[in-house]
Amino acid sequence: MLSPALYRTRIGHVRHAPLRTEFEHRSYTWYVDIDNLPKLPIWLRPFAVFRAQDHFSAPADQQPTLRERVNDFLATHGVDPVDGQVTALLHARVLGYVFNPISVFWCHDAAGELAHVIVEVHNTYGARHAYLLPPTETGPAAVTKSFYVSPFNEVEGYYLVDAPRPGATADLAISWHRNNKLVFAASLHGQRRPASAWSVARMQLVAPVAPWVGTLQIRLHGIALWLRGLPVIPRTTTSETRKVTHR
Repeated sequence: MLSPALYRTRIGHVRHAPLRTEFEHRSYTWYVDIDNLPKLPIWLRPFAVFRAQDHFSAPADQQPTLRERVNDFLATHGVDPVDGQVTALLHARVLGYVFNPISVFWCHDAAGELAHVIVEVHNTYGARHAYLLPPTETGPAAVTKSFYVSPFNEVEGYYLVDAPRPGATADLAISWHRNNKLVFAASLHGQRRPASAWSVARMQLVAPVAPWVGTLQIRLHGIALWLRGLPVIPRTTTSETRKVTHR
């Protein structure tokens, strides 16, 4: 059974076209077994709440577990439910708020072999979309872009996603390509530490109200791009887009 862990992360964004920009910020993220979510002391619970409703989608009259939501997502893609461990790299709610730009789920079979990788994306408009990837850990997987993330990025082209299972470090890399040219790249690198009460408390000091700060930084970066004259792309939706309440 996986013991919950924290990663103190460094997140970078690099835009290659039509103009060159870079920004980086520090945060932290959780690595958990979705069937064994952390149970914190009562005084720390406002700083780490995990809700199944914050991921994927479900019928309006149901509130299934996160495992059920994962299997329902797999079923919509014609894939049998997984019966092994499902681990996830994601953010928890802090003071009632969460924003998960990217969450990654590693789905294993009963023998412990990696069967599927799911990358779920949220945008700042309150919508979410998940991509099903093959279980490769030897290089990036390609997937067609089909979700509106940024007001400066068209819904076209493809992603290359490199998402190996976390160990002593967590290393994710996602790049967006259009007309076979690199347009944008994002990366996450983090150092692992046990999710002790002390570690969780310390994160509230070194990265206070992290979900709020992350959202603010993305919006400020968007304003900077707009001021530099980057054109705004009209927002679109897909059948797999679902509104989510962050609060």
